[in-house]
Formats: sequence, C-alpha cells, structure tokens
Amino acid sequence: MRRALTPFLLALAPPAGAFELALPLDCRLGDSCYIQQFPDHDPGPGATDFTCGPLSYDGHDGTDIALPSRAAMAAGVAVLAAAPGVVKGVRDGVEDFIAAIPGKECGNGVVIDHGDGWETQYCHLKQGSVIARPGARVETGTVLGQVGQSGQAEFPHLHLSVRHDGKKIDPFAPDAQVCGAPVDDLWRQTPAYQPGGLLSIGITDHVPDYDAIKAGLPSPDLPSTAPALVIWAYAFGPRAGDALVLSIVGPEGQVITDRLVFEKTQSMAFRAIGRKLGTAGWPSGRYIGETIMMRGATELGRQDITLTVAP
Repeated sequence: MRRALTPFLLALAPPAGAFELALPLDCRLGDSCYIQQFPDHDPGPGATDFTCGPLSYDGHDGTDIALPSRAAMAAGVAVLAAAPGVVKGVRDGVEDFIAAIPGKECGNGVVIDHGDGWETQYCHLKQGSVIARPGARVETGTVLGQVGQSGQAEFPHLHLSVRHDGKKIDPFAPDAQVCGAPVDDLWRQTPAYQPGGLLSIGITDHVPDYDAIKAGLPSPDLPSTAPALVIWAYAFGPRAGDALVLSIVGPEGQVITDRLVFEKTQSMAFRAIGRKLGTAGWPSGRYIGETIMMRGATELGRQDITLTVAP
C-alpha cells in the first residue's frame, strides 16, 4: 500500500522485488493487540519510528505486536505465518518471564524462508506452544505457535523481523529515502498506525501495583464499605504533555474527576486517582468509570467500565 511519511532520512536498507505480508497474529489491532514498537530509523543514539514518532528504541530492528496483559497471553493468541514459505529454523523450551539467555535473546522462535532472499523471524513465543517444524511448508495464516514472553522481552509480544538478502527491513517503510515522499510498504493490508492509546482501565478499592495491572487486573463489584474508590488507566506510547482525563460517576453523581498530564515520554505507563471512604459509606448502585487519553486536541483513546457497589 502507498502512503506518505513525515521528513526523515531512512536508515534501513531498501528491499528488492515484490513481497507481501499479512498480520502475523490472530488478534484485532487496536482492540486485543497493538503495535508497541517499530524499527528504529534514527542512525544516531536516539530512536524514531517510520513516522518520526517515538514508538521505537535505539537499535530496535523489528515490529513488536503486543498483548495488553499477561492474562491475554495465558488465554492464548496464535502467531501466524505472514507469508508462504518453508520453515528454516525453530526453537522452543526457553522459559517465559526470565532474564534473556545470551545467544537466545529471541527466546522461542521460528524463521521462515520465503524465497528470493526473503525471510521472516518470529520471536518471544510462549514456551511449549511452537508447533512449526523445520522443513515444513507453511501458507499465509498457518499457526506457528502462541505469543509469549520468552527471551529478551519485558511484556508479552511478538517481535517480527523481516530480512532481504540478510538485510533488516522495516515492512512499514522498506525503501523510503526521505520521509514525506510516498512509499510502498510490504503489507497486504497496512496496519493502522496508532501513536499511543489506552490498554485497559479499572476501578479498585486501592491504588494497584503496576505489576498487577500488567498481569491483567480484574474490577470486581465492591461493598459499600470499600476503603476507597480508585480508577486507574494503563496506556502505551504517552508523550510528554499528553493527558489522561479520569472520572467516576456514581448513583448520586460525580465521585471524582481529574486531568493528569504526563511529564515525560514513555513506552508504557499507568496513572490512578481515587477518593477515600466517607462516614456515610458509598451509595449502593451502579458506578461508571471513564478514561480519555488526549494529545493536544486529539483523542487517542477512550474506555469506560461499569461496576456495582452492593449495600
């Protein structure tokens, strides 16, 4: 597909010949999965993605398609072959959630040879999930395994690498020389670029631990004696100056609302606001929490949640 990019000198090597990719995960982008990071186009110590945005890090050479929580990983999300080819290599048996083993930073993975010098590599698959076998012929959409967090991975995701004649390629901008000029990407249907957004929100009776949120924290109904009502939001790609507008509305009206501004650019972050229990207790009934993520006047995401406070 053909798009325009903002001005920037491309650092990755251009490909040669036609090649087309499908989304390599059985998920819905912007809903059950999202693209956390893209290949780094900055030749210096900084990092920029193909739009000149900050969704990358120094030296990153692939596309990271992430799940919103470890609970989603546990439920199982299939990794799919992005194009037809022959399985060239496979690794399984690397444990999830442990420090990367030198030489096995990819963790559990699969490499596919697509012919004409093209290869794709699929990293960080869940231990024990890899069903691809060396020498097997695969078609677009063939299941290879499941998303995991093995190897050098700080969150559940698939790291997709694309290579042509051994050179690493950004499938979103494979042959651009100067951003701003139209480019042909490698996608059969180009995944929408989401510059940041909300992953999940919830209401709890305390400020939760960050690790619990990353694991996939539920929001069960609460009693009228709950020590506090706290609304939290988990976001990816916030930039300095972005804002989160959080609010809880109960059966008797507004409980709490606030606007929080991010002070620095981060890959992922969570924020929370709350109100402590008063002497009268929480009125029983339905409570609605809402979070809006803003970048200037642009809304990047909006989510709401409903729970019941019981007498």
